[in-house]
Parts: sequence; structure tokens; C-alpha cells
Amino acid sequence: MSYQARANMVLVVVNIFWGLSYVFMKMGLSSLQTFNIIALRCLIAFFIAGIILYKHLIQVNVRTMIDSAMLGILLFLVFTFVTYGVSMTSASNAGFLVSMTVIFVPVVHSVLIKRLPPWPIRIGVVVTLTGIGLLTLKHSFRINPGDLLCISAAFCYAIHILLTGKATRHANSVTLGIFQLGFAGILGLICSFLFETPSLPSTGQAWIAILGLGILCSAIGFVAQAVTQKYTTPSNTGLIFSTEPVFAALFAFLMLGDVFTLRDVVGSAIVILGILIAQIDKNLFSKIKRSYRNFYQHGYLKDQKK
Repeated sequence: MSYQARANMVLVVVNIFWGLSYVFMKMGLSSLQTFNIIALRCLIAFFIAGIILYKHLIQVNVRTMIDSAMLGILLFLVFTFVTYGVSMTSASNAGFLVSMTVIFVPVVHSVLIKRLPPWPIRIGVVVTLTGIGLLTLKHSFRINPGDLLCISAAFCYAIHILLTGKATRHANSVTLGIFQLGFAGILGLICSFLFETPSLPSTGQAWIAILGLGILCSAIGFVAQAVTQKYTTPSNTGLIFSTEPVFAALFAFLMLGDVFTLRDVVGSAIVILGILIAQIDKNLFSKIKRSYRNFYQHGYLKDQKK
């Protein structure tokens, strides 16, 4: 099996973990508060990843620590928005809305470079927004606060991805990934002491949720993503990540009993379609046209020789 095939398989497993994260958050919120959950998941992930991959942390420099702190702040915002969001909307809805990150990344990048995004992104944005409208605007033309928080999480994560791409040009991606979890965990702990009453999980369900979020979704998820992405293509990564909301909806149905109306199913399908359209190579039709022309000319010349 090639390195790319193995990397793709690992990313699929990571995506399954991230789909589970929405269910774990719902489970954890039954007995723990938002900042408490963020502090526990990030600090558990930081210590586990740090112990296993300690060699990446030995020669850290000031610039890497500064970059990690900036990424940790953004990651803290992502976790805050999505955890609060999940408490106000369904786990399946949260999964589909946070998947908007795939759309936000190229859009924000286009704004920064002051150039219109390629046509697949423009079409994908319109299609995705149509699906989100069906998912969120159910009883009136007002978006549920939880849905809005999940969209905010997607936007913050898009900024996080763009800054990570810039930071990894001069720093080890695994080192950045581990230290950002530490900074996010410290921020969660500070906010938990300031605004909540921090505590350890008191039920078996809460322990499962925190350990699942800390070990599977954060420690394994973020480190595995950082390691494997260099062995596969961005288009493959984008397509694999677009399946995250499908796993989120599946686990929400199986484990939480989320109920789906026909409108939810149609809206979810349109969101996935928009994300997939956004992954299309902007030069796809030109390549098909060129291949067809070459094939036609080759066939014509072959007939002439006969």
C-alpha cells in the first residue's frame, strides 16, 4: 500500500473521531460546563501527545512558542463556539455547520489576496448557503444562536488553518500542534476558574466524553492530521474532511437518537454537495477538453495512416 493510501486511511479514521466529537460534547455537557470541558480535553491531549512525541518538544524556539500561542487562542475560540453551539442545537446540525470551514478557507484566502475565488468555490458557496438555509431557517427567518455559534467556529477554524499553513513554513507541524493544545487548555482552565466551578467528571458518561475528546479527537486527531497531510494531496484531504458531517449525523442518530425531517436530510445533502463542488479542480473542464482533443486528433491520425 502506498504512503498516500495509508495517509488517506488515517485521515478517514481521524474524520470518524471528529464526527464522534459532537456526540462526546453533548454527553459531557450533561454534567460539565463548557470551559471545563475545553480545559480537560486540551490538557489531556497536550500531556498524552507531549509524552509520546517528546522529541518534537525538546528544541522549541521563541518563534514557535509565539505561533503556538496564536494558534492556541484560535483553537480555544473554535472549541468555545462549537461547545456552546452544541448545547443549543443538535449534534448533527453542528457537524454540518462546522464543515463550512472547507468553504471559508478559500474564501478568506481570496479576500486576503484581493482576488475572486475560482468558479467552483463561488458555486460551492452558493449551494452550501442554500443547504444551511434549509437546516437553520426552519420556523422563521432567524438563525438559532447555537447554529450561529457553530458557523462562527467554522470561520475561526478557517483562520486557524490558514495561519497554521503559514507557521509550518518555519516550524515543525507536530510541535505547533502539541503546544497549541497546551495553550488552548490553559485558556480553558483560566476561564473555567473565572466563570465556572471547575471539576473532574463525576459520571461514567462524562469520563467517556472527556477521554474521547481528549485522546481520540484531540491528541490522536490533531497530531495524525499534521503528520499525514504531507503524504497526500490537498484535494484528497478536502474530500475526506467533507465527510465529517456525515459521520456526525450518523453517530448523533445512533447514540443520541437525533430525529431527521425530510427538510434536514435535503439541507444536509445540499451542504455536502456544495462542499464537494468547492473541491473541483478549477481547470477540470479545460483538462477534459484538452484530453478529448488529443484523443480525437490521435484517433484521426491513426485513421489517416490506415
